Amino acid sequence: MTDKEYGALRASAALWAGTSVLITDQRGRVLIQHVDYRTTCLLPGGAVDKNESPAQSAARELREELGVTMTVDRGLAVDWVSADSINTPADMRFPGEILHVYDGGTWDDEQIASIRLPEGEVESVEFVEPARLPDLMSPGDARRALSALRARINTSGPALLENGLPITPTVLDRAGALRTARARHHLPFHAGPAPERHSVVQAWGWLLASDGRVLLLLEPDTGAACLPGGTPEPQDRDNPLDTLRRETREEAAAEFGEPLYLGHLSDPDKPYARLRYAAPLTRLGSSPVDPATGRTHIRVLATPEQALELFDWGFPAANQLAAVHQARARLGIPRAARQPLTELPDATDLTTL
Repeated sequence: MTDKEYGALRASAALWAGTSVLITDQRGRVLIQHVDYRTTCLLPGGAVDKNESPAQSAARELREELGVTMTVDRGLAVDWVSADSINTPADMRFPGEILHVYDGGTWDDEQIASIRLPEGEVESVEFVEPARLPDLMSPGDARRALSALRARINTSGPALLENGLPITPTVLDRAGALRTARARHHLPFHAGPAPERHSVVQAWGWLLASDGRVLLLLEPDTGAACLPGGTPEPQDRDNPLDTLRRETREEAAAEFGEPLYLGHLSDPDKPYARLRYAAPLTRLGSSPVDPATGRTHIRVLATPEQALELFDWGFPAANQLAAVHQARARLGIPRAARQPLTELPDATDLTTL
């Protein structure tokens, strides 16, 4: 084959190249753009120009679409979009696309206020709950955005996607995390004891493995995440720790050592208290069927910070996180480095973590 023939062969198999940038606010909501040329929303981004790298393209698109200048150097996903996966006009002769998704980071109020939209194309932007993406974006764009967001939380490197779905799914992908609305508890956290006049309606635990990660439960049918714990029952005899131990056994077949009280969440409208504890995770048995739901939770270990990214607890979560780390230090447990979530099998030696 001559050079000319080889070049023609490769050109015949050429694909388009594009970029998008995943940006979240401090509540973990995703920035989307409402544009004037389509009915569905988009992440910031666009086509890669001639002699332009994908990262350069992503930075240029942020300048053009949001008026923001920043370095874009962390990839979250690379998606192969097949020619027949989207409806494009025949005249466009869409050959398929390789689309790079970059991490635009978590923006604070000052960064959000600095957004300046162009005269045309982008009509508005908003930050939305991840579970709303399938309703606001095209199916492929929503799959890609959610896969990229899970890859960011999981910290296992860029995900390789085909039509928005990972070739090698992580536990967050298999569980479908973030496809349903995250648990929302924008309630003040208080480090002191709950007022005596308040009824305890919940007891949850930050159960720490020896490496500093916490036990997190994922619902098998919705992907929703929660900490072990639950609602008091009559057999608990008004003892919140009995509630926590019972719920932890029922939900996760887990046992824990001597707990430390962290504080409580208060409800501004009702005399309710939701208690929070931290304790060393000591034992994990076979995955049980939760008698309250009839489901078997997926048990994973995550850093406390990763756990919070799967919740929507608002700004009070920072105070609760600080209390968790104070308790962790008192328990002599190291701070966990950010790492991929670990799914816990039926038989787990917690001493080897």
